[in-house]
Amino acid sequence: MAEQESLEFGKADFVLMDTVSMPEFMANLRLRFEKGRIYTFIGEVVVSVNPYKLLNIYGRDTIEQYKGRELYERPPHLFAIADAAYKAMKRRSKDTCIVISGESGAGKTEASKYIMQYIAAITNPSQRAEVERVKNMLLKSNCVLEAFGNAKTNRNDNSSRFGKYMDINFDFKGDPIGGHINNYLLEKSRVIVQQPGERSFHSFYQLLQGGSEQILRSLHLQKSLSSYNYIHVGAQLKCSINDAAEFKVVADAMKVIGFKPEEIQTVYKILATILHLGNLKFVVDGDTPLIENGKVVSIIAELLSTKTDMVEKALLYRTVATGRDIIDKQHTEQEASYGRDAFAKAIYERLFCWIVTRINDIIEVKNYDTTVHGKNTVIGVLDIYGFEIFDNNSFEQFCINYCNEKLQQLFIQLVLKQEQEEYQREGIPWKHIDYFNNQIIVDLVEQQHKGIIAILDDACMNVGKVTDEMFLEALNSKLGKHGHFSSRKLCASDKILEFDRDFRIRHYAGDVVYSVIGFIDKNKDTLFQDFKRLMYNSSNPVLKNMWPEGKLSITEVTKRPLTAATLFKNSMIALVDNLASKEPYYVRCIKPNDKKSPQIFDDERCRHQVEYLGLLENVRVRRAGFAFRQTYEKFLHRYKMISEFTWPNHDLPSDKGAVKKLIERCDFQDDVAYGKTKIFIRTPRTLFTLEELRAQMLIRIVLFLQKDRTWFFGNCREGKNFLYLPRFSAWGLQI
Repeated sequence: MAEQESLEFGKADFVLMDTVSMPEFMANLRLRFEKGRIYTFIGEVVVSVNPYKLLNIYGRDTIEQYKGRELYERPPHLFAIADAAYKAMKRRSKDTCIVISGESGAGKTEASKYIMQYIAAITNPSQRAEVERVKNMLLKSNCVLEAFGNAKTNRNDNSSRFGKYMDINFDFKGDPIGGHINNYLLEKSRVIVQQPGERSFHSFYQLLQGGSEQILRSLHLQKSLSSYNYIHVGAQLKCSINDAAEFKVVADAMKVIGFKPEEIQTVYKILATILHLGNLKFVVDGDTPLIENGKVVSIIAELLSTKTDMVEKALLYRTVATGRDIIDKQHTEQEASYGRDAFAKAIYERLFCWIVTRINDIIEVKNYDTTVHGKNTVIGVLDIYGFEIFDNNSFEQFCINYCNEKLQQLFIQLVLKQEQEEYQREGIPWKHIDYFNNQIIVDLVEQQHKGIIAILDDACMNVGKVTDEMFLEALNSKLGKHGHFSSRKLCASDKILEFDRDFRIRHYAGDVVYSVIGFIDKNKDTLFQDFKRLMYNSSNPVLKNMWPEGKLSITEVTKRPLTAATLFKNSMIALVDNLASKEPYYVRCIKPNDKKSPQIFDDERCRHQVEYLGLLENVRVRRAGFAFRQTYEKFLHRYKMISEFTWPNHDLPSDKGAVKKLIERCDFQDDVAYGKTKIFIRTPRTLFTLEELRAQMLIRIVLFLQKDRTWFFGNCREGKNFLYLPRFSAWGLQI
């Protein structure tokens, strides 16, 4: 049990609930939130509720309280999990990972930043310059990635629209020596269109609001957000991000990380190019599409360090090979608009991936010889999009929710596996736990030849014009009998679903209706080779390097690239394999309300999240018949004063024997089991009774000491972390 947390704040660990039920879980979660206790344990999992206000619980003093302590010695906190992961990595040379999950606005990104801050603070007492550099880079990279990968949504003003997994590498002494970032599925469709009430990526607004007159003039931009078609929807929205101030912070961070001035200038040029592309208009003269505002083409050519006629040709024509002939095929107006938008999305995605690659170039471990320096160990931190159910769910939500199914499956498997292994190690019989295995939903999405991704890929591979409606028809015919899939055609009475548009998946987190509109285009992710060649032929070396495949001629481009869904599926399988190879720790984030209020705890919203995060099942698995377990040594350290057989020391052959004697004395033997190295306590009530007995004994000891202060001060001695008392020196009172 955590120190300094009385029951007035509720139970600091859900495992200690009297009964495992949803009403009791919710009552405890609400009580702790209302009392300002936003963190609660489930064993070694931290449940975190977004407080929607700044809390003074992350400073240097708090860091010192958690440094090197056991998980249960302090009140629940992100720092407790971060320290446990760091200790496991350092003591046992074990790769660990911290998986942070929850829906958009639940506080995942903030949690990952606090974890990084803690790890940075507790390492490197010697202040070596190289270690400081790496730590600084890791922390600075956060704000750069947020500027280019985050956006205001209806749920969250700073929503991550990409997934991020970061490995932090440590040397044999436990000092960070480098890192590596993997990014997943940037929501690039946001570049060209946003839902009402939402904005595009922060980077555009930061440039326009924070860029100097000189910078904006060089980019042919003006400060007015409403002047640009791609971002005007969110132009007037209030957002808690201070765009002008953040522009300077991000620019400074890029300099500190090591971006060269010409690279930063190229970043601005790409953002400006996208804004100008959105303002290009096509008009039709007879059957021939023309660009209405030709001056914009000249500006784009200047920004991309290429020629105006080449930009115009890439926008209006497509080079195709027909047999041995190569011809320039003129676009229709619709094709030209599609090509322009695809180009804008592609250059933003390339920019984002290039930024991640540049950060990795700088922070990756270099010249580390394991034969000289010992094993290089890793702590991974995963901050990835939470489950999403919007009014309109498209291809992006489908991928994001599939990702959450994969992570939930891993969570269930690893938590169950860890519990079973601990019981087996300790020789305690394992009691079977019923839980929902979401493998059936994972298979529905990813199964070879039969899953939704395979059916979508087949639709995209067909020669000729395959429509989104034809894809839905293929889903209906192949998945009609699947218990977790439905559509209007399969269930004519279900009027929530539209004919020829919607399908529903029964996810572990709830039912989600997806609109197939855009699925084919987004999955094909087609970008005409002409645009790639245009960028490769730029005289700007940074741009040229972003588009290496642009060097291929039209006749050399033969292999069909993997689809967006298949690339994402492959990256998810690799991610889960990577996480499964590490010792996992979990932070489960909950959004208390949709109004971003620090006062409101919306029971229904929170209950839904508790259900789909599987927290109640997690409590059941953790208890599996025993609410609490502790090593004999630590158990004695805490409770030995409650029995004369163990206080101040015991003379029995083993700590296990002493604990048995203590438990018999307290008459709890029917409620415990004895493992090889740990005592297992069945019900929370026994633990609370032990705590009460301990508190009573501490009061008696203090009263005894107060009777004779001279004796006390004359006979105690002060250690580094403990005050040692006479006669009680084997115990030690912590100060």
